[in-house]
Amino acid sequence: MTNLMNFFPSRTMSLYMAKMFLVRTFAILAALVLVLQSLDLLTESGRVLAYAGNGDAEIWRYVGLRAPQIIATFLPYSVLLGSIITLSQLNQNSEVIAMKASGLSAHQVLAPLMLTGLVVAAISFTFNDRIVARASATLAQWKKVEYGPLPVDRGDRSNVWVKDGDDLIVVQQIKGRGDAAQLFGITEYEREGQSLRSILTAKTGRRDGTGWHVEGVQRFDVAAGTLMPLAPLRIADGVRPDQFTLASVNADGLSFSGLYEAITDLEFAGRQTKALRGSLWHKLAGPLSSILMPLLGAVAAFGIARSGKLFVRAVIGMALGFLYFVADNFALAMGNLGAYPPFLAAWAPFLLFLMIGEAVLLKTEE
Repeated sequence: MTNLMNFFPSRTMSLYMAKMFLVRTFAILAALVLVLQSLDLLTESGRVLAYAGNGDAEIWRYVGLRAPQIIATFLPYSVLLGSIITLSQLNQNSEVIAMKASGLSAHQVLAPLMLTGLVVAAISFTFNDRIVARASATLAQWKKVEYGPLPVDRGDRSNVWVKDGDDLIVVQQIKGRGDAAQLFGITEYEREGQSLRSILTAKTGRRDGTGWHVEGVQRFDVAAGTLMPLAPLRIADGVRPDQFTLASVNADGLSFSGLYEAITDLEFAGRQTKALRGSLWHKLAGPLSSILMPLLGAVAAFGIARSGKLFVRAVIGMALGFLYFVADNFALAMGNLGAYPPFLAAWAPFLLFLMIGEAVLLKTEE
């Protein structure tokens, strides 16, 4: 523990730098949220008020739901700008030179900011998990009803498919939940390996023990080319009701644990979850970018301010930070398309720019 504490500057200097960093970061964030929320209201307030009966209360409700999304989106940008402003001021006031003259390395100078960035990352993760996820889910539902009263979710779903061994079951409509779930418009593609053997259709189905009792049944034999009516029978033994009633998952509207559980259920139902796994990993990688920002902005800290290149160094730090955000969004999009593995889509930009930041720091330190 003593060796770890010796890695940081003095306690007074560390607290001084952390305070500067936090004040500038959250001041920039407050300004960004105020401006962006005002601009967002210019476009959405008309839609909110277009629904009959909506007024000031609904406008403030929209602000309360939209503001957490804006905070979560622009907190990393604020950390980047806060880092650059803090380090530029320390450099301009020759405080960085004083710290280096006392024997501190570049990494030791940055240590208080990176530790503070870890605290900001923890706050960001908790805020996203507890507040942003719920606000995003509610706002998405509110937009679907054009800012009218939110309907009660009774569990009705449509056009759902489930994998049962080699067989595929497609249901046009599901009503209810649990053992009370009812299926309508059932089609079961009965396969042997990858070969289609027959197609079973039924009008209705209900829960029967661990399977489903279906009525109005017909089976089309692919090899014989014949269609045969059948008596009511039991199918899909072992398929749970929640495998049918799983809705499309909005990753932004779920907490980390909620998204993990949804992915587990979807995988058990035989559905693709690569894009959701990328979003799950990004719920960790996104907040941790707060640790990376002081390293990318460190180019503004080192170099003689009197050389006249301090502004250029600050611009380089901003460019590195914004390139990270571009790479992060690109990798996440490629992960959603299935071009990148989920882990790579979430963590590759972080690890890449961590190495770039270290290389630039070692190259530019004077």
